Order: sequence, then structure tokens, then C-alpha cells
Amino acid sequence: MAGLGGTSTGEIDAPIDEVWATLTAIETIAEWQDGIIGADPIERDGDGQVVLAKITADVKVKELSVVTRFSRQAPTSLIWKVESGDVKKLDGSWTLEDLGGGRTRATYEIEVDPGRMLSMLVRGPVEEKIRQRLVSTRPAELAERVKADRG
Repeated sequence: MAGLGGTSTGEIDAPIDEVWATLTAIETIAEWQDGIIGADPIERDGDGQVVLAKITADVKVKELSVVTRFSRQAPTSLIWKVESGDVKKLDGSWTLEDLGGGRTRATYEIEVDPGRMLSMLVRGPVEEKIRQRLVSTRPAELAERVKADRG
């Protein structure tokens, strides 16, 4: 297995600033991203935004923890890279595009190299289920959370 990952895009019925506010509340991602079971802030910037967090995920074959660094270019780009943890590589991003009329396009991209040991557990149908969980559903999950945040 070369790695898990991919890109997924969806449109959200909310202005870009509202989507951005939901997206960058890192400490709440376990509440809306399937498979994420914890997001514990380690470091914040001068504005109080999480820049380093311990993220814990249940990937069905194993529970994983990674220390992840986040960078932002408001209100269009959230990027993250794993600094240490249970995977060899986990880089990703959200890119937001203002479509006008109170609509936002959200594109999620992730690249994962689980490393040799975990790769032996993640094969065949399990690999496809994990890829779907990591990639395909993310924009819809974000849209649902933004809708809930809007009331």
C-alpha cells in the first residue's frame, strides 16, 4: 500500500466566515469528524487559536494518536502536518472558496502514510473503508456541523 488519502469537495449553504469559524475550532473536531475521538490543544497562538494539538483517531484496526501542527490563512486555507505519532506521515488541508450568495465550496485533501506496521493491518476492504472515512465524508460532515452551529 503506497498510502491512504485523496481529495473531496462539497458546497455548504453558509458564508465563508461562518464555515471558517467552525473549521478552525480545532478543539471541536471530535464532535463532527467521524473517527476522531479527541483533539487536545497543546499550544495556541497569540489570538488563542490552536496551532498544535494531540489528535486521537479510531481507524477501526487501531486507535492512533498524533501531534499535529496547524497553520492558517484566513479565511481560505487550513493546513496541518503531523509532527510525531503513530503514522509516518499525515498531511492535509481544507481550502475554502466564497461562491457568493452565502455559499462556500470546501475542498478537503489528505495524504497519509501509515508506516510499515500499520500498513500490514490496513489492506483490501479495510483500506477502502478507512479511505472513505478519511476523505469522502469530510465536506458533508463540515456542512452538517456548520448548519448545527448556525442554529
